[in-house]
Amino acid sequence: MSGLVTLSKPAPIDPAALRAKEEKLFEILRSLGSVLVAYSGGTDSAYLAWAAKQALGDKAIAVTADSPSIPESHKKDAADLAVEFGIRHEVIPTFEFDNPLYAANSSDRCFHCKDELFKRLEEEAPRLGGSAIVYGVNVDDLGDYRPGQGAAKIHQVKAPLVEAGLTKAEIRELSRQAGLPTWDRPAAACLSSRIPYGTEVTPERIKTIEMAEERVKALGFRQFRVRYHGELARVEIERSEMARVFDLEMCDQLTALFKDLGFTYVTLDLKGYRQGAMNEVLDRASEQDGTGD
Repeated sequence: MSGLVTLSKPAPIDPAALRAKEEKLFEILRSLGSVLVAYSGGTDSAYLAWAAKQALGDKAIAVTADSPSIPESHKKDAADLAVEFGIRHEVIPTFEFDNPLYAANSSDRCFHCKDELFKRLEEEAPRLGGSAIVYGVNVDDLGDYRPGQGAAKIHQVKAPLVEAGLTKAEIRELSRQAGLPTWDRPAAACLSSRIPYGTEVTPERIKTIEMAEERVKALGFRQFRVRYHGELARVEIERSEMARVFDLEMCDQLTALFKDLGFTYVTLDLKGYRQGAMNEVLDRASEQDGTGD
């Protein structure tokens, strides 16, 4: 039948090959002597922090940025996980919102965010005792538009998950085997990614988005984004959950939720949730000027 898309199942993971990759990761981490892990508490950074703990003990320090762009609930989850698994954990302030280049929210915003984070980690390294800085980029991330990877190269931040050849699916499986509660955590990104490029990023707007997403989560939705467009809130919800939105009572709850936060209009994105939705305008722009693939 025309119009239907058949989704291929992910390739099965070979247990022996997966274990070999994890051992390689441990070897890479041990070779570094001591590390500071850029730790947001998401699936990738949580697994990397856990792996660093296994390889280096207390010479592995997970460091979380105290930034308005990270939801308070995520910071709490990160701290709780570190306590549960005995991982050394530090929280340091970052000041990316003081940088006009970050606040301007051009397509390289992520570069300025990561540049600030890695600068702060470099400054804290002597005090904390980390000889290398590592972060949780994985093999699958290499094909996406991620300016933050450029900042990592400038600051010589290492990517052990990439070096070990680990994909997102493999990291989830290894996290599950390790008993990490983050193994099936929905994909997450900083709150600034909810604001269209060219629209100024401010702590006030970020806080509004954070409150909106916490309230949507409280309604039982799992994988979604609230995109900020001034008076309009555009809600992306995973298609498997979207049927719930079409219940009139749920529509009323969502409308009241967003109106209470100051939005005039509330829309549902019929394409549903997808990572990097704000980058779609960049893809169209590259096609129009002839720079796209």
